[in-house]
Amino acid sequence: MVKLNLMDAIVLNRRLFLAAALAGATFLPLPTHAQSNVAADFIRRAGNELVAAVNNSPSEARKKAELTRIVDSYIDVDNVGRFCLGRYWTSASQQQRQQYLSLFHKVLVRNVTSKIGEAKGMSYTLGRVTPQGENTLVQTIIHRPGNAPANVQWVVATQGGPPRIVDVLAEGTSLRLTQRQDYASFLQHHNQDLDTLISAISRQAGE
Repeated sequence: MVKLNLMDAIVLNRRLFLAAALAGATFLPLPTHAQSNVAADFIRRAGNELVAAVNNSPSEARKKAELTRIVDSYIDVDNVGRFCLGRYWTSASQQQRQQYLSLFHKVLVRNVTSKIGEAKGMSYTLGRVTPQGENTLVQTIIHRPGNAPANVQWVVATQGGPPRIVDVLAEGTSLRLTQRQDYASFLQHHNQDLDTLISAISRQAGE
């Protein structure tokens, strides 16, 4: 079974991913202190919007629309999708790449919006901010009624363009790396056939 489960990470479990590729503009590298401030402000803004969408939206349809917008605004989905496919991205045809990324996004959004009920009442606190090369790790503690606090670190790309989330570490585990391992295992058991993986993801997307 191919797994792609995002809201579990935000709300506490171990599979994830988040979304929206940017291209074109040129940006100067940020000094380390500025890089940390940008990443912290970015995650604070994303967290506030997520909490508001989950707790304050007047209807389920509005919640789903808001969560989809948050995914597209704050997560570099294409970046995450390419990473998850690993070496198979290089050998994929242009058509396979387009199909895969489109489905990856659909499954991500589907998994996020399907977890709305589990996230009700959630809140978060911002923790340590740690520069890590071109990325910045922003720690948060996620709180949900009836659950132990969860330590979640957001990996924010802060160089080469506006900040975007490219990974989540849930209790120390990289969710995009876990997904990459799942995909690699699936392909190894299906004769390295990328079309088979794409078909499996398509079924997850409800197509």
